[in-house]
Amino acid sequence: MTLSVIPVPGHGTEDVCVATSGSHAGWVYTGTADGAILRVSPDGAKVDRVALTGGRPMGIELAPDGRLLVCDARRGLLWVDPASGAVELIADSVDGVKMRFCNNAAVAADGTIWFSDSSQHFGFDRWKDELLRDTRTGRLLRRDPDGSITTVLTGLAFANGVALAADESFVCVAETGARTVVRHWLAEPRTGMRDKLCSDLPGYPDNIALGSDGLVWVTISSPTDPLVERIQRGPMVLRKVAARIPEALQPGPKRLAWVRAYDATGALVHDLRVDAADHGASYQMVSGVREHEGRVWLGSLEEPAIAVIDL
Repeated sequence: MTLSVIPVPGHGTEDVCVATSGSHAGWVYTGTADGAILRVSPDGAKVDRVALTGGRPMGIELAPDGRLLVCDARRGLLWVDPASGAVELIADSVDGVKMRFCNNAAVAADGTIWFSDSSQHFGFDRWKDELLRDTRTGRLLRRDPDGSITTVLTGLAFANGVALAADESFVCVAETGARTVVRHWLAEPRTGMRDKLCSDLPGYPDNIALGSDGLVWVTISSPTDPLVERIQRGPMVLRKVAARIPEALQPGPKRLAWVRAYDATGALVHDLRVDAADHGASYQMVSGVREHEGRVWLGSLEEPAIAVIDL
């Protein structure tokens, strides 16, 4: 297993999305901390900036019409036209209250958008506060084609990545704080039921995505940290104090790239872990994943690069 790192002109490639048709089929889209949406050629030789969101782009999804659906942590849900660079805000509030942390999404065949709002207390710049304080105010939301927004799931521990099953029989959302992927059923006979696609993950899941192989790919941004686990179980006063510790003294991500893939039954199919100590290429804190035709593309909240693993 080989991991190749592709530098880009921007820091924090939080998510990745692969174009499946048109003149840029196979190119990879990502967003960076400066608000840029970048398009990277399959060989990494060319990188184009196609738009600026004016915020902090997180999850990126490709719509049937070629536009990009971008979850911007600061602005909300956006349509981005990579051909013109046009950016259109389509949702920034729920029931009249602004979202604090729009994070990731999946688009159904009929245009329905399923997306996460990670916390009702902390925005992107304080994501570590949400992880440590464990407020469990994350939500899974649905935007119907008519523009109406419905809250589908509440009480999520740092709601993060969102993915639809290949047959759209369920939608799932990662709970970073609880180390699980929650599933909400859309098809009979389990319509409306909630269970888990996978749980007790060996680390903290970030974005998740349906691959071209029909599997749900899950990032493991960092292995389970015993100190974080203890803080989360402690009294709120301890969690508040821990969140104020200088960043240099807080638990940090390990230098590894780690993703897993699950089938619709929750069975583990792939477990890809690349440790910096064992391989020449160093990459850490994988927050985005997309499998496309046997290649697994990765994004990172901490890296000025995307990466790819050839299966």
